[in-house]
Amino acid sequence: MNEVSDVTILVVEDDPGHSRLIEKNLRRANIKNTIIKARNGKQALDYLFEEGEYQSQQRASSLLVLLDLNLPVINGINVLKRMKENDVTKRIPVIILTTSDDNRDITKCYELGCNVYVTKPVDYGQFSAAIQKLGLFLSVASVPERS
Repeated sequence: MNEVSDVTILVVEDDPGHSRLIEKNLRRANIKNTIIKARNGKQALDYLFEEGEYQSQQRASSLLVLLDLNLPVINGINVLKRMKENDVTKRIPVIILTTSDDNRDITKCYELGCNVYVTKPVDYGQFSAAIQKLGLFLSVASVPERS
């Protein structure tokens, strides 16, 4: 297990405002980890599997993914499915962070292997508070190293 401070956080979020808000509130929660951002599901998978624009880079050895479901190109459910079907990425913790509170989405994500499902509050203040609480959770979580 890696120290939490050694863990890179991959934020997969297509809304630039939400992406900035997530990073800002993680920083407010004293999370100093490296944060990598992906704007769509394909970019996230390219990073995870060292393909496309990331083929010449090695991804972080210890990673945690904050994954939105409503993504362009490849949606979050398909990103999660690909991650959990692959021996290289199946142990990477995935926190779903989405506006969907549909029970079918929640059930599907847990069936596919997500670790936590968080519904983003619509209200700015509540959203900020939720991300700060998530940051507190991340500050005590342990994640496995790359196999």
